[in-house]
Amino acid sequence: MAATAESPSTGGFVLWLHGSGGSGDESRAQVAPYFSDPGVASSVRLSFPTAPTSFIPCYGDVVITAWFGISEVPITAKTVRDEKEVLKAVEYVHELIDKEVAAGTSPSNIFVCGMSQGGALAIASALLYPKTLGGCAVFSGSVPPNKSFADKVSPEARKTPVLWFHGMADGVVLFEAGHAGCAFLEELGMSCEFKAYPTLGHSLVDEELQYFQQWILIRLGMAASGAAETARPSSSSNHNDHLQ
Repeated sequence: MAATAESPSTGGFVLWLHGSGGSGDESRAQVAPYFSDPGVASSVRLSFPTAPTSFIPCYGDVVITAWFGISEVPITAKTVRDEKEVLKAVEYVHELIDKEVAAGTSPSNIFVCGMSQGGALAIASALLYPKTLGGCAVFSGSVPPNKSFADKVSPEARKTPVLWFHGMADGVVLFEAGHAGCAFLEELGMSCEFKAYPTLGHSLVDEELQYFQQWILIRLGMAASGAAETARPSSSSNHNDHLQ
């Protein structure tokens, strides 16, 4: 797994995990423009690692990038994952977070985010990290651990705020999976802001990324709650992630 983080420094750190079949470079092209304003870019560092490649049987044994195995598509609220594979991926994410903390970044300024399978890994990583993070943002994702993981979520991890986006027309990771994931977090006593989009499929769109940008900046104390949007990128993002 190849991470592309810049030299650690003070400020915020956003770790973005792509969906299966994607890459860190693709995610950087979609997300980084929302943090390119000079006043933001100097204070918010971004990292876009790329998952390893593996055979995915449900896609006819094709080789794609994936953080862990995919048992079925579409992903539903009842989809079961291989716990060992999920935990191995979580360990990798925790290593990236620990590296940032060791370099002087406060956990409260670290955000773990992702799209689709990357979103699933992001929330699993936040749940199992022993400290409170600045936040976790999930785009069209799901919660991969089953409810037996609840007792492994520390009191500090339960304080990490979560922002969840999901399209009601998503045919890859069904809306029920996202809704159930947020409900599970709330059962743990966590704060989960759930934003549903009636006509959105399995895509990453400008409206989501604008809100996400402000959510990050507010938590870093760089924007007031309810502040006006900062300038948009020259071209809006509309990414269709066909895999989970």
